[in-house]
Amino acid sequence: MSRWDLSATLATCLTLEDVSDAERKPDLNYETPVLQVTSKARENKYEVVCLPLTTEAWKRRWSSMCLLPVDATEEEKGEASKAAELWRVRPGFLKDEVTLSRLDEAEGVIAMVSEWLELDSPDDWIRNDAEIALQQELSYASYLNIATAILPPPRNRDHVASYARAINSCLQATSYISLSVRLPIYNPSVFQPTSPLSSYPSSSSHNSLMSPQTPALVVSDANQDRPQNSETSLNATWEMWDLIRSMCDYNPRLTLTLDLSPALPTSLGVLSKWAAEAVRHIFLPASTFIANMKGYPHRPTIILADVNSGRHARGGERAYSQYIRHLEKTSPTVQAAQKPGTVENFAQGYQDYLQAPLQPLMDNLPSFTYQVFEKDPVKYAQYEEAMYRAFLDRPADGKTLVCVAGAGRGPLVARCLTALERAHRDAKVYVIEKNPNAYVTLQHRQEREWGDKVQLVFGDMRVIDVPEQVDILVSELLGSFGDNELSPECLDGAMRFLKPDGISIPSSYTAHLAPLSSSKLYNEARSGNSEKSLETPYVVMFQAVNILSGLPLSNNHNVRSAKLRFYIPHAGVLHGLAGYFEAVLYGNVGLSIHPQRKDQISKDMLSWFPLFFPFKEPLYLPSDSELQVSIWRLTNNQKVWYEWHAESFLSIPKKPAEGDDAFQPARAPTPSIPTSPSGFPSPLIDSVDPFSNQWRRMSVATNSTSSSADVEYESVKIGHTSLHNPGGRSSWIGL
Repeated sequence: MSRWDLSATLATCLTLEDVSDAERKPDLNYETPVLQVTSKARENKYEVVCLPLTTEAWKRRWSSMCLLPVDATEEEKGEASKAAELWRVRPGFLKDEVTLSRLDEAEGVIAMVSEWLELDSPDDWIRNDAEIALQQELSYASYLNIATAILPPPRNRDHVASYARAINSCLQATSYISLSVRLPIYNPSVFQPTSPLSSYPSSSSHNSLMSPQTPALVVSDANQDRPQNSETSLNATWEMWDLIRSMCDYNPRLTLTLDLSPALPTSLGVLSKWAAEAVRHIFLPASTFIANMKGYPHRPTIILADVNSGRHARGGERAYSQYIRHLEKTSPTVQAAQKPGTVENFAQGYQDYLQAPLQPLMDNLPSFTYQVFEKDPVKYAQYEEAMYRAFLDRPADGKTLVCVAGAGRGPLVARCLTALERAHRDAKVYVIEKNPNAYVTLQHRQEREWGDKVQLVFGDMRVIDVPEQVDILVSELLGSFGDNELSPECLDGAMRFLKPDGISIPSSYTAHLAPLSSSKLYNEARSGNSEKSLETPYVVMFQAVNILSGLPLSNNHNVRSAKLRFYIPHAGVLHGLAGYFEAVLYGNVGLSIHPQRKDQISKDMLSWFPLFFPFKEPLYLPSDSELQVSIWRLTNNQKVWYEWHAESFLSIPKKPAEGDDAFQPARAPTPSIPTSPSGFPSPLIDSVDPFSNQWRRMSVATNSTSSSADVEYESVKIGHTSLHNPGGRSSWIGL
């Protein structure tokens, strides 16, 4: 992989003014002003150019047909109505209403759809005409073979469903063009003073939206009494995006242009939820760059807007892209991906790629699969260290009997012999393998490397016998979820080889679950177009995911079934469960893919990626909700399988019984969330820790006295999933 394969594609956002400047100052080397500005951009090392698709002339014509001043005469209304009806029947552009007219002009261009289109206007006629205009613009973009169009952001929370319906209609009407919704990471208006008279944006205010500044979300008059707080405001744009992509059925041609113009919030939870979304572009105007001590810009992006305005004193336009490349080059993630032996380097090409788990008993693995796993120096170094310490704990003057169960091509056998040499111990090593093809490799290695130190035993460890019981039993039958590759079933049969006081390596293992959000993984899982594909656990190297809740060390699943509870601090969508494992090999030597502990236990171990249990339908989880996950590991005579299910709950105040005195809450609010001003705490704003007792009793003061009364909180169910993979109908591991 070349060193720039991991780098972002850089784009610049040109404006109508840039095109106008080229018209006034033409370069005879270019046939059109658009070719002039796009060529200049590429000379400045931009691979892609963002350009408005339409001109002000189109906006004026549309407004003259679809928006009329209140003092318009009847004659003017009649003429406008006639023109509008003709346009609605046969929508189309005039030549001065578009910026692009040739295929060579559109090459490498991302089209910016007219930002003044109000697809979420409270006025039905404006919404309808805006949708017709959008379809007209996308049809023209498709005609010019433009691959991607960036859509104006929704601005009206109350009518975002209308916006989403219009987008879905456009996706159905076009065959290949990708649509990207531009949204800020949160509603920037929460930090701006607002007038109590503010309402929806009028058509006359559209001029302000032609700039690359981030538009503010508008809240309708009907919701002015709704308490606004930092959590709901920070979640507002993500909730709109969630509704849009859900109503568009997670269409893979619908992506997100994340606008980082507002200052980044300090809450990691607000930022991490976007990491799990289908982010195609990142938008950042030059105004958000901070000059360093030398006057150069400092802060990267992908789509750069307004970079030729001379906002910074030094460096010029190219300094922005140069600084991005510098940050990429020095990024710890990029450096790790370029360093051999790291997980990041090994996993290139595997990120968010669904792989079916192995069938270790049903299938005889090919040599190439063994070779891939044997490239993991960390795992085998840990095994060698564990065996070395176990040998040291054995008497120095005796002979230790060892059994390697499931030897594959022999990497554990080689490490075992090395550990014996280090510990200066004598041993007899029995090696068991059921794969007849791998057994040939073991015979060659015994003849060339191991000699009579090793005795090979061919067969299934569950049914064959070894000549004598052993002191140490070594195996590497663990899967991504600990027991998902039949470690219990295999080792249950092999434990008869071990003396009563013998040592098993590994000595124990635990599995961990965490709720996960990822549009990418959900779309990948359902791309199979069958129920089976969404009821199958997959091995995945997670990248574009958001873990919705913490993963406490006590949250383990090492039994046949488990019911786990998770506190959800920030709103999100549950797409599946992430499965991890951690194993104790011997003493304090272990293996781990637990995301918070892997670097301390077995850093850069390559052999296992996490397991992903998908859900067939996404489950929305509001802030401060509780998720309960049930998982079962089931078996019969032929197979082993998992079944899983989830429920969501929210803590709300219990309604007082009839005759109880009215009271007002006066309790400490949830951190960073103000107490609601209503008579009873709001279940969304004043929610409490769901891990407390099911019935929370809290002291509150009455209106008339300072005495206290008890408020009871109850956990109310707000959603659930279906039972996944019942009876192992879709996925199972054969015995």
